[in-house]
Amino acid sequence: MRNILNAAILAPFGGILFSTMALADWNYSGPPYPTASIQANNMSLELQCDKMRFTPAGYENAQDIERKQGLSLRFMASGSIEVGSFQAGASNATIGIVDNYAVEVVFSDAADYAFVLDQIAANAVLNLSMVDQDISYGIFDLEGSAAAIRSLRAECGGSEQSSASVEPPEGVVYCGGGGIKRQIEYVILDNASDQWDARVTVNGDTQRAMTAYSYFGNSEPPKGFVVALLGEDRSEFLIFQDGSENWLEFGDYRYDQCN
Repeated sequence: MRNILNAAILAPFGGILFSTMALADWNYSGPPYPTASIQANNMSLELQCDKMRFTPAGYENAQDIERKQGLSLRFMASGSIEVGSFQAGASNATIGIVDNYAVEVVFSDAADYAFVLDQIAANAVLNLSMVDQDISYGIFDLEGSAAAIRSLRAECGGSEQSSASVEPPEGVVYCGGGGIKRQIEYVILDNASDQWDARVTVNGDTQRAMTAYSYFGNSEPPKGFVVALLGEDRSEFLIFQDGSENWLEFGDYRYDQCN
Protein backbone atom coordinates (compact mmCIF):
# COMPACT_ATOMS: atom_id res chain seq x y z
CA MET A 1 0.00 0.00 0.00
CA ARG A 2 1.44 3.36 -1.11
CA ASN A 3 0.81 6.44 0.98
CA ILE A 4 1.86 10.09 0.67
CA LEU A 5 1.46 12.07 3.88
CA ASN A 6 1.12 15.76 4.54
CA ALA A 7 4.32 16.06 6.58
CA ALA A 8 3.41 13.99 9.62
CA ILE A 9 5.66 14.94 12.55
CA LEU A 10 6.96 11.97 14.52
CA ALA A 11 8.51 13.47 17.62
CA PRO A 12 9.58 10.22 19.35
CA PHE A 13 11.39 9.04 16.23
CA GLY A 14 14.02 11.78 16.37
CA GLY A 15 15.72 10.41 19.47
CA ILE A 16 16.08 6.98 17.90
CA LEU A 17 17.37 8.24 14.60
CA PHE A 18 20.77 9.58 15.52
CA SER A 19 21.85 6.49 17.43
CA THR A 20 20.87 3.94 14.77
CA MET A 21 20.98 5.64 11.36
CA ALA A 22 23.33 4.01 8.85
CA LEU A 23 25.58 6.91 7.88
CA ALA A 24 27.56 5.96 4.79
CA ASP A 25 27.90 6.72 1.09
CA TRP A 26 25.54 5.35 -1.52
CA ASN A 27 27.24 3.34 -4.25
CA TYR A 28 26.27 2.12 -7.69
CA SER A 29 27.69 -0.95 -9.40
CA GLY A 30 26.90 -1.66 -13.03
CA PRO A 31 26.44 -4.84 -15.09
CA PRO A 32 26.17 -7.75 -14.88
CA TYR A 33 23.91 -7.04 -11.84
CA PRO A 34 23.21 -3.30 -11.52
CA THR A 35 22.80 -2.31 -7.87
CA ALA A 36 22.39 0.90 -5.89
CA SER A 37 23.44 0.20 -2.31
CA ILE A 38 24.44 1.49 1.10
CA GLN A 39 26.19 -0.42 3.89
CA ALA A 40 26.92 0.70 7.46
CA ASN A 41 26.43 -0.32 11.08
CA ASN A 42 26.22 -4.03 10.20
CA MET A 43 23.26 -3.32 7.91
CA SER A 44 22.92 -3.01 4.17
CA LEU A 45 20.29 -2.06 1.62
CA GLU A 46 20.53 -3.07 -2.04
CA LEU A 47 18.22 -1.82 -4.79
CA GLN A 48 18.32 -3.98 -7.90
CA CYS A 49 16.44 -3.77 -11.20
CA ASP A 50 13.35 -5.58 -9.94
CA LYS A 51 13.81 -6.11 -6.21
CA MET A 52 15.33 -4.79 -3.01
CA ARG A 53 17.38 -6.61 -0.39
CA PHE A 54 17.71 -5.49 3.21
CA THR A 55 20.20 -7.10 5.58
CA PRO A 56 19.36 -6.07 9.17
CA ALA A 57 21.89 -6.05 12.00
CA GLY A 58 20.61 -9.33 13.44
CA TYR A 59 19.36 -12.59 11.93
CA GLU A 60 16.41 -12.57 14.32
CA ASN A 61 15.15 -9.39 12.61
CA ALA A 62 15.31 -11.08 9.20
CA GLN A 63 13.39 -14.04 10.62
CA ASP A 64 10.80 -11.68 12.10
CA ILE A 65 10.21 -9.98 8.74
CA GLU A 66 9.87 -13.31 6.94
CA ARG A 67 7.58 -14.75 9.63
CA LYS A 68 5.28 -11.71 9.60
CA GLN A 69 5.47 -11.44 5.80
CA GLY A 70 5.59 -7.68 6.08
CA LEU A 71 7.92 -4.69 6.05
CA SER A 72 7.05 -1.02 6.42
CA LEU A 73 9.06 1.50 4.40
CA ARG A 74 8.70 4.99 5.87
CA PHE A 75 10.10 7.92 3.90
CA MET A 76 11.28 10.87 5.97
CA ALA A 77 11.95 14.46 4.89
CA SER A 78 14.01 14.77 8.09
CA GLY A 79 14.58 12.84 11.28
CA SER A 80 11.08 13.60 12.56
CA ILE A 81 8.90 14.35 9.49
CA GLU A 82 7.35 11.41 7.66
CA VAL A 83 6.13 12.27 4.15
CA GLY A 84 5.20 8.88 2.75
CA SER A 85 5.16 5.15 3.32
CA PHE A 86 4.81 1.77 1.64
CA GLN A 87 3.56 -1.41 3.32
CA ALA A 88 5.10 -4.48 1.68
CA GLY A 89 3.21 -7.68 2.40
CA ALA A 90 1.85 -10.89 0.96
CA SER A 91 -0.75 -9.01 -1.11
CA ASN A 92 1.77 -6.94 -3.07
CA ALA A 93 5.19 -8.55 -2.74
CA THR A 94 7.16 -11.75 -2.22
CA ILE A 95 9.26 -11.58 0.95
CA GLY A 96 11.89 -14.16 1.91
CA ILE A 97 15.38 -14.70 3.28
CA VAL A 98 18.18 -15.23 0.74
CA ASP A 99 22.00 -15.32 0.86
CA ASN A 100 22.62 -15.85 4.57
CA TYR A 101 20.06 -13.49 6.11
CA ALA A 102 19.29 -10.77 3.60
CA VAL A 103 15.55 -10.12 3.30
CA GLU A 104 14.54 -9.96 -0.35
CA VAL A 105 11.41 -8.04 -1.36
CA VAL A 106 10.17 -8.69 -4.90
CA PHE A 107 7.33 -6.30 -5.75
CA SER A 108 4.34 -7.77 -7.59
CA ASP A 109 3.62 -4.48 -9.39
CA ALA A 110 6.45 -2.58 -11.09
CA ALA A 111 4.62 0.66 -10.29
CA ASP A 112 4.98 -0.07 -6.56
CA TYR A 113 8.74 -0.51 -6.89
CA ALA A 114 8.93 2.67 -8.98
CA PHE A 115 7.13 4.51 -6.17
CA VAL A 116 9.61 3.18 -3.61
CA LEU A 117 12.59 4.24 -5.74
CA ASP A 118 11.07 7.68 -6.30
CA GLN A 119 10.59 8.21 -2.57
CA ILE A 120 14.07 7.00 -1.64
CA ALA A 121 15.63 9.32 -4.22
CA ALA A 122 13.55 12.32 -3.09
CA ASN A 123 13.85 12.14 0.68
CA ALA A 124 16.44 12.31 3.46
CA VAL A 125 15.85 9.21 5.58
CA LEU A 126 14.40 5.73 5.09
CA ASN A 127 13.06 3.88 8.13
CA LEU A 128 12.47 0.15 7.64
CA SER A 129 10.17 -0.93 10.45
CA MET A 130 7.68 -3.52 11.67
CA VAL A 131 4.28 -3.47 10.04
CA ASP A 132 2.39 -3.87 13.30
CA GLN A 133 4.48 -1.78 15.72
CA ASP A 134 6.43 1.46 15.74
CA ILE A 135 9.74 -0.42 16.03
CA SER A 136 12.55 0.07 13.52
CA TYR A 137 14.66 -2.67 11.97
CA GLY A 138 17.03 -0.16 10.37
CA ILE A 139 17.35 3.49 9.38
CA PHE A 140 19.31 4.69 6.34
CA ASP A 141 20.60 8.12 5.33
CA LEU A 142 19.42 8.81 1.76
CA GLU A 143 21.93 11.53 0.85
CA GLY A 144 23.44 10.51 -2.48
CA SER A 145 20.74 7.93 -3.22
CA ALA A 146 19.24 9.97 -6.08
CA ALA A 147 22.37 9.73 -8.24
CA ALA A 148 22.74 5.99 -7.57
CA ILE A 149 19.10 5.35 -8.43
CA ARG A 150 19.37 7.37 -11.67
CA SER A 151 22.26 5.15 -12.74
CA LEU A 152 20.31 2.03 -11.72
CA ARG A 153 17.26 3.03 -13.73
CA ALA A 154 19.32 3.94 -16.78
CA GLU A 155 20.96 0.52 -16.80
CA CYS A 156 17.87 -1.49 -15.88
CA GLY A 157 15.87 -0.03 -18.76
CA GLY A 158 18.34 -1.60 -21.16
CA SER A 159 18.51 -4.81 -19.14
CA GLU A 160 14.76 -5.30 -19.37
CA GLN A 161 14.82 -4.98 -23.15
CA SER A 162 17.68 -7.42 -23.59
CA SER A 163 16.14 -9.98 -21.23
CA ALA A 164 12.85 -10.00 -23.12
CA SER A 165 14.39 -12.18 -25.82
CA VAL A 166 15.51 -14.88 -23.37
CA GLU A 167 13.62 -18.13 -23.90
CA PRO A 168 12.11 -19.64 -20.74
CA PRO A 169 13.97 -22.74 -19.50
CA GLU A 170 12.54 -26.12 -20.40
CA GLY A 171 14.22 -28.42 -17.90
CA VAL A 172 13.51 -29.92 -14.49
CA VAL A 173 11.02 -27.93 -12.42
CA TYR A 174 11.43 -27.72 -8.64
CA CYS A 175 8.72 -26.76 -6.16
CA GLY A 176 8.59 -26.17 -2.43
CA GLY A 177 10.29 -23.90 0.07
CA GLY A 178 9.43 -22.77 3.56
CA GLY A 179 7.22 -19.77 4.20
CA ILE A 180 7.83 -18.64 0.60
CA LYS A 181 6.63 -21.10 -2.04
CA ARG A 182 8.61 -20.99 -5.27
CA GLN A 183 8.66 -22.80 -8.59
CA ILE A 184 12.22 -22.94 -9.93
CA GLU A 185 13.39 -24.14 -13.31
CA TYR A 186 16.79 -24.07 -14.98
CA VAL A 187 18.51 -24.99 -18.22
CA ILE A 188 22.22 -25.18 -19.09
CA LEU A 189 22.94 -23.87 -22.59
CA ASP A 190 24.79 -26.07 -25.06
CA ASN A 191 26.51 -23.24 -26.93
CA ALA A 192 26.80 -20.23 -24.64
CA SER A 193 28.52 -17.16 -26.09
CA ASP A 194 29.85 -15.98 -22.72
CA GLN A 195 30.21 -17.06 -19.08
CA TRP A 196 26.43 -16.89 -18.59
CA ASP A 197 25.89 -20.48 -19.71
CA ALA A 198 22.64 -21.16 -17.84
CA ARG A 199 19.19 -19.66 -17.31
CA VAL A 200 17.19 -19.87 -14.08
CA THR A 201 13.48 -19.05 -13.78
CA VAL A 202 11.90 -18.37 -10.38
CA ASN A 203 8.11 -17.95 -10.36
CA GLY A 204 8.19 -16.95 -14.04
CA ASP A 205 11.10 -14.47 -13.84
CA THR A 206 14.16 -15.56 -15.82
CA GLN A 207 17.75 -14.48 -15.23
CA ARG A 208 21.16 -15.49 -16.54
CA ALA A 209 23.47 -17.66 -14.44
CA MET A 210 26.90 -19.26 -14.67
CA THR A 211 27.71 -22.84 -13.74
CA ALA A 212 30.22 -23.96 -11.12
CA TYR A 213 30.99 -27.66 -10.84
CA SER A 214 33.20 -27.42 -7.76
CA TYR A 215 31.50 -27.08 -4.39
CA PHE A 216 32.91 -23.66 -3.50
CA GLY A 217 36.44 -25.01 -3.26
CA ASN A 218 35.44 -28.05 -1.21
CA SER A 219 37.16 -31.16 -2.58
CA GLU A 220 34.43 -33.37 -1.09
CA PRO A 221 31.01 -31.98 -2.06
CA PRO A 222 27.85 -33.27 -0.37
CA LYS A 223 26.39 -36.50 -1.68
CA GLY A 224 24.45 -35.98 -4.88
CA PHE A 225 25.88 -32.54 -5.71
CA VAL A 226 25.75 -31.88 -9.48
CA VAL A 227 26.30 -28.19 -10.16
CA ALA A 228 25.98 -24.73 -8.62
CA LEU A 229 24.19 -22.03 -10.59
CA LEU A 230 25.40 -18.52 -9.73
CA GLY A 231 22.68 -16.05 -10.71
CA GLU A 232 23.25 -12.66 -12.26
CA ASP A 233 21.72 -11.09 -9.13
CA ARG A 234 24.23 -13.01 -6.93
CA SER A 235 21.74 -15.70 -5.95
CA GLU A 236 23.01 -19.28 -5.61
CA PHE A 237 21.17 -22.45 -6.63
CA LEU A 238 22.66 -25.85 -5.73
CA ILE A 239 21.50 -28.79 -7.86
CA PHE A 240 21.47 -32.34 -6.46
CA GLN A 241 20.61 -35.77 -7.82
CA ASP A 242 20.73 -39.03 -5.89
CA GLY A 243 19.18 -42.04 -7.58
CA SER A 244 15.63 -41.10 -8.54
CA GLU A 245 15.66 -38.00 -6.33
CA ASN A 246 16.21 -34.57 -7.88
CA TRP A 247 16.28 -31.50 -5.69
CA LEU A 248 17.57 -27.96 -5.53
CA GLU A 249 18.73 -25.88 -2.56
CA PHE A 250 18.16 -22.13 -2.61
CA GLY A 251 18.75 -20.05 0.51
CA ASP A 252 17.69 -22.10 3.53
CA TYR A 253 15.11 -24.16 1.63
CA ARG A 254 14.98 -27.37 -0.36
CA TYR A 255 12.91 -27.66 -3.55
CA ASP A 256 12.05 -31.11 -4.94
CA GLN A 257 11.37 -32.01 -8.57
CA CYS A 258 7.67 -31.56 -9.36
CA ASN A 259 7.42 -32.24 -13.11
